[in-house]
Amino acid sequence: MFESNFHHLYEVIADTDLGPWLDRLPQQVKNRFDHSGNGHLPLWRDALHSMPEANPSFFDLKSNAITIGKSSDLSDSQTKRLRQNLMAFHPWRKGPWSYFGLDIDTEWRSDLKWNRIKQSISPLKDRLVLDVGSGNGYYCYRIAGEEAKLALGADPFLLYVLQSLLARYYLPSSCPAFVVPLGVEFLPSNLPFFDTVLSMGVLYHRRSPLDHLLELRGLLRENGELVLETLVIDGDEGQTLLPKGRYAKMRNTWLIPSCQALERWLERCGFQNIRLANLSTTTSKEQRSTDWMTFDSLDTFLNSEDSSKTIEGYPAPKRAIFVATR
Repeated sequence: MFESNFHHLYEVIADTDLGPWLDRLPQQVKNRFDHSGNGHLPLWRDALHSMPEANPSFFDLKSNAITIGKSSDLSDSQTKRLRQNLMAFHPWRKGPWSYFGLDIDTEWRSDLKWNRIKQSISPLKDRLVLDVGSGNGYYCYRIAGEEAKLALGADPFLLYVLQSLLARYYLPSSCPAFVVPLGVEFLPSNLPFFDTVLSMGVLYHRRSPLDHLLELRGLLRENGELVLETLVIDGDEGQTLLPKGRYAKMRNTWLIPSCQALERWLERCGFQNIRLANLSTTTSKEQRSTDWMTFDSLDTFLNSEDSSKTIEGYPAPKRAIFVATR
């Protein structure tokens, strides 16, 4: 049903050291769509296939909003249909995006995080880049804007994968940004050929965070670069937080380390040249509810009387970016 959208990805991979993955990747992708059991798939398929036909006069993958086309490229009726179709993919978490002058104000101002990351990592031109837990591919398209050879996202949530396909519907087929519907456990750990691997907002959802770090290391070529962004707490190298239940209303949150503890974890997993590139407290400027993501967001995750704590009484979200090499 959606497999044809990935044919160019397979062509790109065939021209890299990742080529052996093609023995199973197409079937993995097909199985995820064929056996998902997701009742929303027919709605999303119809919305994707009824996007207005248009040739964008302009696109920009380097601006804060991934921008495709101008308002003058569509008629008023096409713009109305475009909005209806895009809204069918609610909630929009990562962005911002702009389709033919229609701005998608996403929950996360992901451009703020990208600007923190970009200034801290190796140039991405001609690199094979993997974003684990990529969501809708916002960072993949930004990476493509930096002239990477491949900007591959992996995320098991089909909604996010289909949001990423909306951009491919209008961009040139040569655009090297893709998101496949796979979790990290389905990635080719026996093919350590990625030049850069990003894991952002994933570590604290893993029951065994050190195993996740080892998985990431196994995906990197020798001297390849890891970009790790995760929740942290204040404290020394022995300090970690294991929430009793939810953390900031999030399910499935396991260990949240201090920066010093996370550095020890990275060392123990064999990473080198480890450095803390950024440490920032999450604010409502970066994460909030919008018309395109109407569910609860940061404001309701925090204690209404003390914003330094979550609603459960834990330290409010603080995020670190670490960069290291294999």
